[in-house]
Amino acid sequence: MKKYLLIIKFQWNEKIADLIPDHRAYINELIEQGRLEHYAVSMEQQTLWVTLNAENKRAAKKLISGSPLYKYWEVEVTELIVWDGQNYRLPVVQLN
Repeated sequence: MKKYLLIIKFQWNEKIADLIPDHRAYINELIEQGRLEHYAVSMEQQTLWVTLNAENKRAAKKLISGSPLYKYWEVEVTELIVWDGQNYRLPVVQLN
């Protein structure tokens, strides 16, 4: 599986607000399946950033298209070659 970054633009409105509970349920399902790794939202920029695992760009877009908010989004999919951070490291050993 490859890793993809999805940059999703949206314009906030009441229709979106009504769909948030169903959207969050879908996102939680993808996280529990290990398909979606990170999910961040900025209301200031009206943007979502999502990292997920998929076979190819088409599969990544298809996976996120299951969200009830998908029809309100502009989605850009980019394959990542490096994605690193503290969560991917072993815990620091502390001697007692």
